[in-house]
Amino acid sequence: MHYSRRGAIQFLGTLGAAALVPLDALWARAAADGALTFLAVGDWGREGRNRQSEVAKQMGLTAERIGARFVISVGDNFYDSGVTGVDDPAWRKSFENIYTERSLQVPWRVILGNHDYQGNTQAQIDYSKKSDRWQLPARWYDFVEHAPDGSTVHFFALDTSPMIDEYFKSGGRVAIAGERDNVPLQLSWLDQALTRSTATWKILVGHHPIYTGKAGDLAVGSDLAEHRYGGTRELIELLDPIIQRHRVPLYLNGHDHDLQHVVHNKGHYVCTGAGSLTDDHCYLGESDFCSLNSGFVACLANRKQLRLVYRDFRGNELHVVDIARTA
Repeated sequence: MHYSRRGAIQFLGTLGAAALVPLDALWARAAADGALTFLAVGDWGREGRNRQSEVAKQMGLTAERIGARFVISVGDNFYDSGVTGVDDPAWRKSFENIYTERSLQVPWRVILGNHDYQGNTQAQIDYSKKSDRWQLPARWYDFVEHAPDGSTVHFFALDTSPMIDEYFKSGGRVAIAGERDNVPLQLSWLDQALTRSTATWKILVGHHPIYTGKAGDLAVGSDLAEHRYGGTRELIELLDPIIQRHRVPLYLNGHDHDLQHVVHNKGHYVCTGAGSLTDDHCYLGESDFCSLNSGFVACLANRKQLRLVYRDFRGNELHVVDIARTA
């Protein structure tokens, strides 16, 4: 099913007010159970343009209200071509001078997107040594967070661009260099780390969507359309079997410039790629929700559930996803 920007907004209006419980009430109930809270945003770095500044303001307000411990960036941190080095003015213009609220002076757990690969990706890693909040220790890595109720959340931050065939074709737009050779190593690391993990929750973070209803403006049959209609073929083949085998409940991604939720098998695939400029169309496909409003996702985890609340640049609550723990 295809929705234009206007149609998608109308679609959201049909979800029903009962589905949108006020954010304060949601967090108040969950906070009593000792929750870990954080934000997730992607595809943002445009020097404040295209609603980036407005999204940043709402992120700050939300982070303060829920006590967000950190922010996850799902990649495409700087448009259009990443950064040239650790002293590139883009750091100031698109990051330091945009996300200025005190509540956002928390760790930013970052991954790389395809636009970041058009610049100096090592500089984004090296900036971790210069910044008190920018945390990108390697192209892929993991970290564990502890909730007040004693539950744990194990995050696996991935580097998906080297997995995408299109970027290696002649004339491709992304300079991946030798990173493709490291894909088997990354996948083996992920599989083994998930096997060893004893965390209450396991969450994967990647830039590209695995499943999506979005086809963008690309004609079906074009080289890239197969990656944007129903999902990304390479990630369906390489990543999703690992997700299904380990029963990972949540995959966070960007790349598609919208806010979207897809349930496939028992996994939830959450797109938060609307940190600034958004696309013109939503192709719902398997999605039960898609918004073309710039925004982000507020997240909560405790022993009982994962909760995700989609918020837009005006502070509106668009959709709520609850994932109950099953084991």
